[in-house]
Amino acid sequence: MVRLNRRLLPIKAHFFFFMAAMGPILPQLSVIGKQIGVPPDVMGYITAALPLLYVLAKPLVGFLADYFTSLRKFIFISLILIMTLAFAGFYFLPDNSHFIPLDEGSAQWNVTLLTNPNDCNTIIQSSNAFCQTTHQAKCIQEEKEVGEFSALIVANESGLNLNQNLLHGNESYHICLTQPAAIDWNSASCEVRHVNSCIYGAGKFWLFVCLLCIGIVGFNVTNSISDACCFDLLGDEEQEKYGAQRVWGTIGFGATAMLAGIVVNWWTTDAVKSLTPALIIMCVFSLLDLFSVSKLKLPKLGGSESIWSDVWQLVRKPPILVFLFFATMAGIIDSFIIYFMFWHLEQVAEATGYMHQIKLIEGLVVAAECLAGEVPFFFYSGKIIKKLGYVHCMSMCFFFYAVRLSLIAWIPNPWYLVGVELFFQGITYALCYTCIVAYASAVAPPGTSATVQGLMAGMDDGLGFSIGSLIGGLMFKSLGGRESFKYFAIAAICTCVAHIVIRPTSRKRQFLPRQGYVPPTEQEIKQPPAQEMEEIRLG
Repeated sequence: MVRLNRRLLPIKAHFFFFMAAMGPILPQLSVIGKQIGVPPDVMGYITAALPLLYVLAKPLVGFLADYFTSLRKFIFISLILIMTLAFAGFYFLPDNSHFIPLDEGSAQWNVTLLTNPNDCNTIIQSSNAFCQTTHQAKCIQEEKEVGEFSALIVANESGLNLNQNLLHGNESYHICLTQPAAIDWNSASCEVRHVNSCIYGAGKFWLFVCLLCIGIVGFNVTNSISDACCFDLLGDEEQEKYGAQRVWGTIGFGATAMLAGIVVNWWTTDAVKSLTPALIIMCVFSLLDLFSVSKLKLPKLGGSESIWSDVWQLVRKPPILVFLFFATMAGIIDSFIIYFMFWHLEQVAEATGYMHQIKLIEGLVVAAECLAGEVPFFFYSGKIIKKLGYVHCMSMCFFFYAVRLSLIAWIPNPWYLVGVELFFQGITYALCYTCIVAYASAVAPPGTSATVQGLMAGMDDGLGFSIGSLIGGLMFKSLGGRESFKYFAIAAICTCVAHIVIRPTSRKRQFLPRQGYVPPTEQEIKQPPAQEMEEIRLG
C-alpha cells in the first residue's frame, strides 16, 4: 500500500497548481503579440532578450531568499502574485481590430493597379482611424521585379472618400505613394505590414512588453525558488525524490493547456476575447497555488554569514565552471527546440500537404511531451541519477539530444514528430533539467541554496536560451529547418563527447563538496572527504 507523505503534499500541490496556471497562458504569448500586431521578427528579438533578465533576476532574488530566511515564504508568495497580475493584465490590452486583417503580421499580396498611385494626402495620416484602416507596403512589378516603391494601403472604411485604385482578390482599396516614384504598371507584388508607428508608437505595444517581461521573469524566478524550497523540504536524505514532486507540475501544465484549448474554441472565435477563458483558468489555479504555498512548512536552515563569498568560492572551482558551461549548452539546445520545432513542423506540413491537420498535430505533440514523455522521467529521475551519477546522466542526455534533433530533422511528415517527442522529451529535457537542479542543490554551501539554484538555472534557461534563440534564428533563416536541426544534432553529439572527455568519469570524483550530502552509494567512497578533495585538486 502506497503511503501518502503529508509533509510533501503542499509542495506537490504547489508544482501542480503553479504549472497548471501557466498551461493556458505560456503557449499563447507569441499569439498575443501577433494579435496586437507585433511582427514575428520583433517578437523573436523580445524572446531573445528576455532570458538575459533571468541571468540577473534569478541569483538576485535567490540571494534575497537566502539572506532573509524568515521572509522566504513571503518572497515566494509575492513572486506568484506579481506574475499572476502581470499575465492577467493582458486582458486589458486595447483591441487591435483592423479593417485589413493580417493573420501573421504581414502578407504578400498580388495586386492590380486600376490607376497609377499618387503621393499620399496628408489627411490620411492625420485621420483618427489611421491605425485601424491603413497598412504600409513595399511593392515591385510582379513580372520584372524592379522599381520598388513604398506606399500606404487604405481601407474603404477610412471615411475619407478616397478613390479605390487597387484591387486585391474581390476587395478594392486606396493606394498612395509615401515616396515619389514613376509608376506605370497594371500589376504589382506587395509586402503588406502594419504601420510601424501604429505598433511601436502605441502604448499597447509597450504595455505588452512590460507585462510580458514582468510575467516571464516572475515565472522563471518562481520556478527557481520552487526548486530551492523543494530541495530544502526534502533535506539531504531525500534529494532523489525531487522528480516525484516536480512531475506534478508537468501533469498540471499538460492538463490545463489541453483544457484551455478546448474551452477557448468553445467559448468564442473572437481573436482578442478568446483569451478570457485562458486567463480565468490561470487566475483560478494561481489562487489555489497561493493557498498551497501558504501551507508550506519550510525548514529552518542555517544561514550563511557571507552568501556572495561562499557562492563565489564555489563557482571559482573548475568542476563547477565546467558544469555551468555544459548547463548553458543544454539551454542552447533546449531553446532551439522550443522556439523552432513547431516552425519546422509547419514547414514540413506545407511541403507534405498536412496543413489542415497541423493544430491537431501540435496539440498531440504537446500532450505527448508533457503527459507521456516527461511524467515517467521526472518520477524516476532521482533513481536514475542515484544509479548512474550526475556525470553519466548528463552525458546520456546530450547523446539522446543528438538522436532527438536528428529525428526531428528527418521526419518525412508531421505525424512522425508525435512519436519522436513521446520517446525523447523525457530522457532529454526532463532528465537533464532534474540533473542540473539536483546537482545545484548538492553543491550549494549551507544557506545558499536559492542563490545557487538561481545561478545554475540562469545559465541554463537564461544565458543558454538567449544564445540558442539568437543562433537558431540566424541558422533557421539562412539554412532552413532540416539543415538547422542537423547542425544542432552534430553540436549535441560533439557536446556529449566533450562532456565525457572533460568531466570526471568516476562517480568517486564527482565534485560534491557540501557537507552532509550523501552521494550515490553503489560505489562506496573509501577515503575521507579531505583526501577526496585533495585528490580532485591534484588530479
